[in-house]
Amino acid sequence: MSENKNIDFMDEIVNKEGMSRRDALKLMGISPIAAAAIAGTGSSTFTEAKASDAQGKIVIVGAGAGGIMAMARLRSALSNPDITIIAPNEKHLYQPGQVFMAAGEYVAEDIIKDNKDFIPDDVKWIKDEVKTFDPDNNKVILRSGEEVSYDYLVVATGLQYHYDWIDGLTEDMIGKDGISSVYLNNPEKGTVEGGSITWDWFNELREAAKTGKPKVIYTQPATPIKCGGAPQKILYLSDDYLKEAGLTAEMTFATSGGKLFGAVPAVDKMLTEHVQPRYGNITNKFGHNLVAIDAANKVATFEHKYTVKGEYDEDIEEYVMIDKVDRVEMPYDFIHIVPPMAGVDSIANSPLAWAQGSAKGWLEVDKETLQHRRYANVFGIGDICGVPKGKTGGSARHHAPIMVANLLAQMEGKKPKEAFDGYTVCPLKTQYGKIILAEFNYKGAAPSFPLAVEEPRWIWWAFDLYMLKPMYWHLMMKGLM
Repeated sequence: MSENKNIDFMDEIVNKEGMSRRDALKLMGISPIAAAAIAGTGSSTFTEAKASDAQGKIVIVGAGAGGIMAMARLRSALSNPDITIIAPNEKHLYQPGQVFMAAGEYVAEDIIKDNKDFIPDDVKWIKDEVKTFDPDNNKVILRSGEEVSYDYLVVATGLQYHYDWIDGLTEDMIGKDGISSVYLNNPEKGTVEGGSITWDWFNELREAAKTGKPKVIYTQPATPIKCGGAPQKILYLSDDYLKEAGLTAEMTFATSGGKLFGAVPAVDKMLTEHVQPRYGNITNKFGHNLVAIDAANKVATFEHKYTVKGEYDEDIEEYVMIDKVDRVEMPYDFIHIVPPMAGVDSIANSPLAWAQGSAKGWLEVDKETLQHRRYANVFGIGDICGVPKGKTGGSARHHAPIMVANLLAQMEGKKPKEAFDGYTVCPLKTQYGKIILAEFNYKGAAPSFPLAVEEPRWIWWAFDLYMLKPMYWHLMMKGLM
């Protein structure tokens, strides 16, 4: 933006949002703070690492957001870096952009770049995938059979989608017979089919609503997922797309959870009492997890888990609560599926994974230091980390400086002391032109600005659509924020 356009835009922010000029300047990056809030953001308490003379071979596994940010920051933080990055994907996807693709605001070319633009020549890039992690011997084994040793390991593998965990569903069914999934992509091939398929699905749904009232189901699985708000983003945007044309449909949001937004009660209340009533056609099915689909007959089957009151126990003076599981069939005309997700197999089947509990199969790191709990020379960043919150790009941006500072401390023989506070951010799109910027951490709501965290705002839509993507490419991926 030119300086004059910046000023005009700032005035619009002030007038529309009631934000002070100081905070508007802060958001727009005119001040030195440079909008670090929101880009994954909030205020961090980490100490910037100074150039270090520490020595050691660092291997980074993965070249998504977490891996590239880790590489960029480590390269800057070490006076003589020895960094190897292992990743097969020559393309880099700006994955948050897939929802905007689904809404018709972006196309694929807007969110794909070459990874060579981010990996400098002095970083060794092995274009392969790790098949086996062997932390007891400080090495990894690649698909090719090559062994790569390390002194320090950064795991940034991301997660994997499991459409196959839904009986009757395969990936090649997405985009056919009323089935969509915005998540469908292939980073190794550099494709983002899910965004374009879901935009087509929006339009097919709108055409169907011209002659009837189609039944539409939106699912959210029982596993942790990348961007926990995405299922509702698709729900509200597609509903608003119908509303704009004076159309409607029977919408069902089927989630394994018990609330719309449990992490921040104020956001949950806003969605329940204001956002969904605005549409007037949404039915919530809590405790419903999609387990099977019959595409030929357009029937989805869910496991419905709930608790009922049993007999009164006089000894403990309480009613016995009984867990129940029913299978519920729901007919549909259109369905948007969010696949179950899990840690990648190479981690899940390795000594690096949590062996039990709710984080089983994810990387076993301390939730604050991001250092492995049993292998002190191993650190994690991004979606693969088995921590209570944080499978978003915003979390990975907060992981990066903390993880790097702690890795440097380990290399220098010091105790890692920087702490990740659980920060994550969900730009929850409630309609075209409005976003709730839900920022929170391990303790609860953690807004970057003195604004009600639950309020849908135009400014967050403008920021997310127009400003965040260039910040991602030019600042975050270069380790500058």
